[in-house]
Amino acid sequence: MGRRYAVFAIAGLLGMAACTEKGPEQAAAAAAPVASVAPQEITVHARDFGFDAPDTIPAGLTTIRLINDGPGLHHGQLLRIDSSKTFADAVAAIPQQINFPRWLVPVGGPNAVAAGDTSVVTQELAPGNYMWICFVDMPGGVPHYKKGMERAFTVVPSTAPAATPPTADISVTLRNYAFEFSTPLTAGHHTFKVMTADTSSQSHELVLIQLAPGKTGEDVLGWLQKPEGPPPGRPLGGVADLTRSMPVYFSANLTPGNYLLICFDPDFNDGKPHFMHGMMETVSVS
Repeated sequence: MGRRYAVFAIAGLLGMAACTEKGPEQAAAAAAPVASVAPQEITVHARDFGFDAPDTIPAGLTTIRLINDGPGLHHGQLLRIDSSKTFADAVAAIPQQINFPRWLVPVGGPNAVAAGDTSVVTQELAPGNYMWICFVDMPGGVPHYKKGMERAFTVVPSTAPAATPPTADISVTLRNYAFEFSTPLTAGHHTFKVMTADTSSQSHELVLIQLAPGKTGEDVLGWLQKPEGPPPGRPLGGVADLTRSMPVYFSANLTPGNYLLICFDPDFNDGKPHFMHGMMETVSVS
């Protein structure tokens, strides 16, 4: 956690003297930059089939580190529970519909990584009631939340100083049905700032997958339907389902090769995953 340094001026003057010039020490103190405050950090463990996570988190900018203890794919979808509804209300409502009820708000979270890997995001958490949930349905086509992979937690008010957001070099806007980048992807370490467009009528997610040599997005979809043999790509995380809200940040080290960006969210109108509406893009990085 960083520190903030306050600069104090001398308030009293001796006798009846008028204003005097600041001395060198005062001038240097006044010119000193205010130190940035790092986001708080929490660690969440995903396993078959549950989350090991704090029950209470202070509000504010938070770096969430999801460690997949495996053995399968997992993500950490964050849902905020509004309107005095409870975790039990959310658990009952989720299987009943394609779209979430208005009081259940998808607010991002770390997206899927393979067993043994870590997915990291940084995002603002406002006070309220929340839940972790995993919608991944591999293997067997049964969503993990139906096997108990749900957990409640509470974000409580905090008096800590406001933290400084990460410095992003690439912005990604999630639209119906496309990924819009502020600049082309290149090799190297990048920090992404991800937001769902204000004009979007639906929430979206960003899953980043590094494709194996010679493999395509269609190979990934085929493997997800029938996961036999080596996977055709390695998921690098990203941002889970996100409605129009504060930005979510994540970082990735891109090496030369091909990458798949894909959204699996079900469409509010027909229930089909968004990649079937075109929200699936292969990008070559050199």
